[in-house]
Amino acid sequence: MSASLVVFDLDGTLIDTAHDLVASLNHAIGLEGLDPVGYDDLTYLVGHGGQVMIKRAFSLRGREISEEELQRMLGIFVEHYADAMPGVSVPYPGLVEAMDRLSDAGHRLAVCTNKMEGLARRLVDGLGLTARFAAITGGDTFAVRKPDAEHLLGTIRLAGADPLRTVMIGDSLNDILVARNAGVPSIGVPFGYSDVPVAELEPTLVIAHFDELTPDLVERLLAR
Repeated sequence: MSASLVVFDLDGTLIDTAHDLVASLNHAIGLEGLDPVGYDDLTYLVGHGGQVMIKRAFSLRGREISEEELQRMLGIFVEHYADAMPGVSVPYPGLVEAMDRLSDAGHRLAVCTNKMEGLARRLVDGLGLTARFAAITGGDTFAVRKPDAEHLLGTIRLAGADPLRTVMIGDSLNDILVARNAGVPSIGVPFGYSDVPVAELEPTLVIAHFDELTPDLVERLLAR
């Protein structure tokens, strides 16, 4: 039996990044004279990209933004965010121990995120996690991104794995949909950045904590 591949989303699944993203957003919009937005205003938008967060911030402050302004603001946001990495972002509780269990059992690990690949790699590397992953792909790695199945399938290929031996773990709709579109079982985590309870997105399984993520659990999902 070939080793399984466990693919993780990044923001809101592997790493709690919301505070750093909101800080960089407030830096960018502050240059335009907008009052800062709160963590609760935007947490559920993390994972949809900086453009969406900027648009939402402007909308919250009753301001319109042109496409040209949006691209300029995005550049400021990305530069500030990248320069501060890893900031206060940290792995979720139990994650490192869960990855140890999986790796010790011979399972491969990968990251599939809609964050730009360069930013994803910089964050993962800054936290000392890069060597754990057989592949790290971002929203600009391929011509498509989650929830398009090819983003996940491409990640699986880069990791040298088989879709029939793969599980996807995520916190939001794009993660559950990409797994469903690729024919891969999914595990939802409830502590990330979704605007609805992750169980309502109908992943194959929900775990409340990474303490529950074991090789036996992965194998049971793959045997369904």
